[in-house]
Amino acid sequence: MLSLRRQSWGSSSQAFPAVPAHPLPRAAEAAAVQPSRSRAAGPDDLPHIPWLAALDAHDRTRVLADLRVVQVEPGELICRIGRPVTYWFGLVDGLLKMSNDSGSADGRSAPITFTGVSPGGWFGEGTVLKNEVYRYNIQALRRSVVAGISSDTFHWLLGRSIGFNRFVMNQLNERLGQFIAAREIDRLTHPDERVARNLAALFHPVLYPGVGEVLRITQQELGYLVGLSRQRVNEALSALQNAAVIRIEYGGVRVLDLEALRRYRSG
Repeated sequence: MLSLRRQSWGSSSQAFPAVPAHPLPRAAEAAAVQPSRSRAAGPDDLPHIPWLAALDAHDRTRVLADLRVVQVEPGELICRIGRPVTYWFGLVDGLLKMSNDSGSADGRSAPITFTGVSPGGWFGEGTVLKNEVYRYNIQALRRSVVAGISSDTFHWLLGRSIGFNRFVMNQLNERLGQFIAAREIDRLTHPDERVARNLAALFHPVLYPGVGEVLRITQQELGYLVGLSRQRVNEALSALQNAAVIRIEYGGVRVLDLEALRRYRSG
């Protein structure tokens, strides 16, 4: 599990910081991460890349020579709609969101958020497999560390590594289930239930193995993912804590019963 980093918290809650001074920019207006900022992966990054353990020594050597890591600032884009795919990415630390560009400049309509991405999660394998342009944006909600391998190395591994193929197939299967669940979330009208399902998705043990039992997240970040105000997210978290499915801790949220969180119904 990634360690929690200590922060200063707002007076309205012992577990969440105050609203950031600058709101997250719309994806259409956000800056993209520059590849020139990336670096080679270091020893501290490798334990947070779950599929490396599936590779033999020869394949691992090729991957480590290609693997890049970059620090992404809040609001910056890792993937932008319409851009060609060049890398397969994963989150070492931080928090990301996957969304489209449907939001209006005047703020009257919001972009659709498809899902959040928690630590340990790798994403975009379908886009890399089809070698197509991105049909979604991936944006950092906080300062994050993102790793990636080139699409050439991705396809090279598919052609020779049984363990890597199993990982990718499992990813695609779990991702399908995630998006089916997202359609169900779209039909929920009660805010507490929407927050519960979105939180449960961020604790997916297969897609996001780096989270563990505690997710470092703020009210504002959760609001970006769910489409609710920070105040309403705070109310929902209090209700979930009262239902004994989560516990709000210093630095984030601990899940006490993941299945109950997935099935939560208000009232």
